Amino acid sequence: MAEIEVFVEINASVDKVWEIVSDLDNEPKFWKGTKEVKNISKNGNVVKREVVIAFRDQKCIQEIKLLPKEKIEIVFTKGIIDGNKIISILTKDNKTILKVNWNIKLSGIMSMFTSVIKNHIENGTIQSLDKIREEAESR
Repeated sequence: MAEIEVFVEINASVDKVWEIVSDLDNEPKFWKGTKEVKNISKNGNVVKREVVIAFRDQKCIQEIKLLPKEKIEIVFTKGIIDGNKIISILTKDNKTILKVNWNIKLSGIMSMFTSVIKNHIENGTIQSLDKIREEAESR
């Protein structure tokens, strides 16, 4: 399993940060590794969707649980990625902390390449959080 933790301090309110990260349809704008999203169903605060990721244009199915202004839990339920991504919003010294934890591996025969993609995902997450920070601070 690849375990990754990345965070960024943002000079913006929790409300502004939540507005950006909870807009699931806009994810490709901020997350380089997400090429396309298609919602399949929504039941309360749980969304099931199909995602096309940049890695070989693979399709994955995700189940997403939104915990308003606190956390987004994303579980990969089908496709080349097994595991989860947790996006958390915290506060510290009048700043908003946006933290992302990945706990994933590639599935099937591709699992041997999990360590190879770890750095790629970590760097992509850093870039994504910087884009989200810039957007939140400019609003």
